[in-house]
Amino acid sequence: MDGIDNAGRASADNAAFLVGLIGRDIGASRSPWLHEREASAQGLRMLYMLFDFASRGWGEARLPQLLAALGTLGAAGCNVTYPYKQTVLGLLDELSPQAAAVGAVNTIVFRDGRTTGHNTDIIGFGDALATGLGDRPFGRVVQVGAGGAGAATAQALMLHGVATLSLFDAEQSRAEMLADRLRQQFPGRDIHVGGDLSKALANADGLVNATPMGMVKLPGLPVPADALGPHLWVTDIVYFPLETELIVQSRRRGCTVINGSAMAVGQAAAAFSLFTGHAADHRRMQSSFTCFAPAQSG
Repeated sequence: MDGIDNAGRASADNAAFLVGLIGRDIGASRSPWLHEREASAQGLRMLYMLFDFASRGWGEARLPQLLAALGTLGAAGCNVTYPYKQTVLGLLDELSPQAAAVGAVNTIVFRDGRTTGHNTDIIGFGDALATGLGDRPFGRVVQVGAGGAGAATAQALMLHGVATLSLFDAEQSRAEMLADRLRQQFPGRDIHVGGDLSKALANADGLVNATPMGMVKLPGLPVPADALGPHLWVTDIVYFPLETELIVQSRRRGCTVINGSAMAVGQAAAAFSLFTGHAADHRRMQSSFTCFAPAQSG
């Protein structure tokens, strides 16, 4: 792209940015729409590309090649989503303090020939909790999913003041590793790997789904439907579709629900600022999310 120098930053007289998203089954992502509309509103030019490993038939071995190619092309950076948020850690030159603490990256910045991994999911999920919970209690929380996204949401929960966190994951060893890391960072909190999911939910204030279950290609519920009830607030990190089965079933059973839009917009706004050096207008990006037009999203 004209106007992009070899450090991945736009020249002052013709600000333009090449960025993208790396993941699998990401064709419905709203990221191109959110970032390109915000750039346009600020008088910047941006091309946001989707690097969908599923649709392109790529394997994980392509990751280092893709990152190298983006650097050569002068990209400002890229976002990373499921299932590569932890895989990319060993491919980067350095990590921000937040990314290092979480052990997962969702935003990579290319600058001065180096790659730096960041985690803006923490910011996005923290925003979702702050705006969506109101006066609901949050002392005891159950989280399903301990992968890259789960590491970020768990960190945000701890920063929000959660006292007891029960972690569940299909791979118990992954949940145990996350629990160990959090206990080191937040001594004195009750952070453990749960055993009986239904029992844990019966005694919890809130539920976080940090798994990809609920996405178009992974439909279903991450927890038993009959374990949901009005004593719980429920939040889902999945935002396509926005009305996941978990959100629908939770609302039917009287739960306070927080869908994936707040986290999606919050993390995107923070990533935009990292890519461009220009502060994003959070309210405008939320409006863009609401009026999403798939045919124009690239």
